[in-house]
Amino acid sequence: MELHHVDASSLRHWTSSLLAPASCSTKVLSEKKRVRRKRGSGLVGSPGKGSEAGKGSEEAAMVLRKGTKKELSRILWTEASIKAIESKAGSKKYTNLWPKAVIEALEEAITGYRWESALKIFGLLRKQHWYEPKCRTYTKLLMMLGKCRKPEQASMLFDILLSDGLQPTIDVLTALVNAYGLSGLFDQAFSIIDNMKSVYDCKPDVHTYSTLLNSCIKHRRFDLIDGIFAEMSYLGIECTTVTYNTIIDGYGKAGLYGQMENALSDMIDSGSCVPDIFTLNSFIWAYGNRGQIEKMEKSYEEFQLMGVTPDVRTFNILIRSYGNAGLCEKMESVLDFMKKRFFPPSVVTFNTMIEIYGRCGNIKKMDQLFLKMKHQGVRPNTITYCSLVNAYSKAGKLYKVDSIIQQIENSNVVLDTPFFNCIISAYGRIGDVDKMSELFLAMEEKNCKPDNITFATMIQAYNAQGMTEAALHTQSQMIAMQGNSIQSESRLIES
Repeated sequence: MELHHVDASSLRHWTSSLLAPASCSTKVLSEKKRVRRKRGSGLVGSPGKGSEAGKGSEEAAMVLRKGTKKELSRILWTEASIKAIESKAGSKKYTNLWPKAVIEALEEAITGYRWESALKIFGLLRKQHWYEPKCRTYTKLLMMLGKCRKPEQASMLFDILLSDGLQPTIDVLTALVNAYGLSGLFDQAFSIIDNMKSVYDCKPDVHTYSTLLNSCIKHRRFDLIDGIFAEMSYLGIECTTVTYNTIIDGYGKAGLYGQMENALSDMIDSGSCVPDIFTLNSFIWAYGNRGQIEKMEKSYEEFQLMGVTPDVRTFNILIRSYGNAGLCEKMESVLDFMKKRFFPPSVVTFNTMIEIYGRCGNIKKMDQLFLKMKHQGVRPNTITYCSLVNAYSKAGKLYKVDSIIQQIENSNVVLDTPFFNCIISAYGRIGDVDKMSELFLAMEEKNCKPDNITFATMIQAYNAQGMTEAALHTQSQMIAMQGNSIQSESRLIES
């Protein structure tokens, strides 16, 4: 499929039409979500009736179920509303639907990064008699397509914006820059910015350049950063704290510590930007993630001297860094420090420590921490259960996995594909292909789409058991799924 970009004629069209101030607002309306309650179903078959593992956990389980039912009902309502509106998109007779229903379904699809559904619903929206083109709608759609790495659809959407008679705003064009940049199409991104410079009220601002810098960071195009900063300086655009934090975080994750330190110095020397909690967290993550514990601790102390106060994420980074380095005592001391300073552990805190104890084979401490997590009212999620399943599987205690499944059924945790991949892999490793197949069918019941990891895990398990025919059938399913996905995308583009 040949990639479609905004052509020169389109760029000239909006460049020449933007001589007067744009009339459309660029502010994004706040999201409004309705929640209806629905009853969740069990993982496999009907909901389990077993109690939570361990004594004294019934009260905590009630708290967890109360919260998860609300979350589950919201997700179920969202799914239903999107599907209901999406089903009408292919028909020409639905031209006067209730505005609130269509707009809310579009908002939900955009928020959930369901780009195919969002474009179908947007197509339906444009057919309505009451439809009024707005730049903010296009901005949100373009941002979503950028994050979904769909530059072709983004450029087509921009053409539709022009056909609707709208004049692109700074936000629209910045979103288009983001769509190209996040897909690594920097020539197209820079071309959009160059055209923006010639427009009276649509010149690139610090947000535009910060967006471009973020894309450079994600694609490790550090060679472009100095040129972008030079261009910003020439245009008189000053960097913000967000701009510096973006660069510092990118350098840190790439292990470019010298550039990271230089960016911090430039930030301080600017006089208008001061390091904040995001700067601190980027620094300690950069050093801690690569096992440079001493530099991590030194940075932590230096930022405190600058007056930067740590938050829960800071402590989570410290806990993971100490845990990965095998310094479990220091990891536990951070948790004790959080308790003394009244920093409540988050689900990330517990998940991190559970994963580390499980990886080390310390099942006893892992179980104790999991029980403590529930007693403190912190709701386990699929990441928690994945860590538990992995640990039990590696320790040869797969009988405990059945207990985990029962707890999930009772808690109404919203499951996802990674969790099913984890539990399918656990049963596949011990050769229980019947249970593995049962869980594969349960994925469909839970609206979890299998991915390449799911199929590869099952194929490997079937081959290990000498079940060649089953392995070939699973491989055929994987190929068919990939083909259907490509055809669906092609139909959407053509429409």
